[in-house]
Amino acid sequence: MSREGVTPQSEDFSAWYNELVIKAQLVDRGPVRGTMVIRPYGYRIWELLQADLDRRIKEAGHDNACFPMFIPESYLRREAEHVEGFSPELAVVTVAGGKELEEPLVVRPTSETVIGEYMAKWIESHRDLPLLLNQWANVVRWEMRPRMFLRTTEFLWQEGHTAHIDEADAMRETMWALDAYASLARDLAAMPVVPGEKTPGERFAGAVRTYTIEGMMRDGRALQAGTSHYLGTNFAKAFEIQYQDEAGKLALAHTTSWGMSTRMIGGVIMTHGDDNGLVLPPRMAPHQVVIVPIGRKEQGEATAAEARRLGAAIKAMGIRVHVDDNRPQLSPGFKFNDWEMRGVPIRLEIGPRDLEAGVATLVRRLPTVEGQGKEPIPLERVPEVMPGILADFQSFLLARAETFRNDNTRAVDTWDDFGAQVAGGWALAFHCGRTECEDDIKADTAATPRCIPADGPAEEGACVKCGLPSAYGKRVIFGKAY
Repeated sequence: MSREGVTPQSEDFSAWYNELVIKAQLVDRGPVRGTMVIRPYGYRIWELLQADLDRRIKEAGHDNACFPMFIPESYLRREAEHVEGFSPELAVVTVAGGKELEEPLVVRPTSETVIGEYMAKWIESHRDLPLLLNQWANVVRWEMRPRMFLRTTEFLWQEGHTAHIDEADAMRETMWALDAYASLARDLAAMPVVPGEKTPGERFAGAVRTYTIEGMMRDGRALQAGTSHYLGTNFAKAFEIQYQDEAGKLALAHTTSWGMSTRMIGGVIMTHGDDNGLVLPPRMAPHQVVIVPIGRKEQGEATAAEARRLGAAIKAMGIRVHVDDNRPQLSPGFKFNDWEMRGVPIRLEIGPRDLEAGVATLVRRLPTVEGQGKEPIPLERVPEVMPGILADFQSFLLARAETFRNDNTRAVDTWDDFGAQVAGGWALAFHCGRTECEDDIKADTAATPRCIPADGPAEEGACVKCGLPSAYGKRVIFGKAY
């Protein structure tokens, strides 16, 4: 086992990230370029996110279903804008069972088309609406520049697909999903995301409106962490998703889709991590507390026994705890560095002197108060105080990330100021809304419009690039993005 650390963020953020996901035992590289093997530690993080989001989805009245991963190519072609948007990323099967297929099959990049086909079969009357479906699945989008969790050829996600009587009901659903994602990001991942609408040039292929939550990573770049789309009647027309209204007339349903993926794990890594490794919010940590007993022979047996007793008491408080007592060949220092690299929020050390004094030494992954280091806690008090310590650490990470984002976001009105700001943060700028202007901005600065922030104040001004009037009545967030 290597003791080596990771490249400092300030030296090379990309190298820091690529090394960290391997050394923290989150993933390994898959056998096919652009694929990943999610290791148990990384998959447990996904399971915690999945459980929380699945609960929210079900409480809102949605049902989980499972649709095929192979989709007839003709399905995608029925919505022209959709197939055009996804064509460069498609993986297509042309041979199966040793024979060439009569019709090529697309490996699922997203499921609007196949689910649309079945919505059309299942919906007859207005009484069948709204139809609220969700599926947990893997999808394939062929990536030219893969990066673990952020952009891989195959990844895990959930995709919600719903059908409604009218635009108003569909828009309520669209905004519900956006709010659910924003709430989950803040509550679970301690990511202070900004919800807002995408500009026309950044919309999902086939959507009428696309909404997003955007988080700022510790290099100042943006991460799109979840999206929600109002599809209007575009897919309903293509797949004949229609219903008989109360007057007996046929009408097209209005549909939505929304998704969050394993990309959120990448967001957690880059929102909170530091030069020593991962920093996991307690609510997303596989182990919220790790206990490391210290000592050899008889002393080691005594501290290990106390560590196991304390671990059981902490577990009884509903806390995920791990006792590191089965790696005797490794030094305490190695274990400390290992758990720090893996982002465990709280470490408890119990050595012979601690045991004699009746305390455990508590170490937070990051000090929540300046100058705060190791802290002795009486053994009998550890279980009762631990929930509060974990809650404080969760709140600390959210506030820390929010401060970082605010410190690196600035309103700009000149092109020179714009270029300087997006080099390492977010710019709030007026924008004309023209796709060709967005393309020019991206070509010159590599920055794109991340969203029209939902809570942005009403303002008027001239486009920071071309000088035409603002199209949105408020400033748009621009930044470089993953």
